[in-house]
Amino acid sequence: MAPDTEREIDDADLMARYARGDQSAARALATRHAPRALSVATRMLGDAAEAQDVTQEAMMRLFRIAPEWDPTRARVSTWLYRVVSNLCIDRLRVRRRGAPLHEIAEPVDERPSAAAMLQHADRAEALHAALAQLPERQRLAITLRHIEELPNPEIAAAMEISVEAVESLLARGRRALATLLSDRRDALGPIA
Repeated sequence: MAPDTEREIDDADLMARYARGDQSAARALATRHAPRALSVATRMLGDAAEAQDVTQEAMMRLFRIAPEWDPTRARVSTWLYRVVSNLCIDRLRVRRRGAPLHEIAEPVDERPSAAAMLQHADRAEALHAALAQLPERQRLAITLRHIEELPNPEIAAAMEISVEAVESLLARGRRALATLLSDRRDALGPIA
C-alpha cells in the first residue's frame, strides 16, 4: 500500500483489510494512531516506558478485534482512546495501592539546554505535575482536549459520557489547574 493511498483509506476499510490478512493495513493503522495513543498514555502515566507498554497493548487489542469491527458503533480513534485511557487508569490504580500518586516522583529531564529551553521545560514540568494532581477523569478530559486537541463530542465518545459531562470535567479541571499553578505564575513567566 503506497503512503498516498494509506491517507485516502478510512480506518474502517483498513480494519477490514487487516482482518483479511493485509499486514500493510496494520502498519497504516499503527502509523496513523499509535503516536497520539502514546501521547495520551505518556500524559496520563508520566512514564515513557509504561506509556509504550500501554500503547502496544491497545494496538494489539485493536488488531485482535479487527474481524468483528463494526464501524457504525465507534470510530477507530475513539475506540483506541477509550482503551488507552482505561489501561492507564488501571495502571494508576495499581500504583496507588503502593503509594499515593502525588508522592510518586516525576522523572527528571537531565538534558542540557539554553535558557529559553529551560523555561519551556519548567513550564511543561509544572503543567505535568499539576495534571498529575487532577482526578483521573479530569486529567483525561484536559489531555484529550488541550493536548491532543480533540473536539468535545469525540472526547465524550471516548470517555463514554455526555458532551455536557465533558464540558463540566474540563471546567473543573481548568479551575483546578489554575489554582495549582497560581503560586508559580511569576516564576514561569507569561505562557503563550
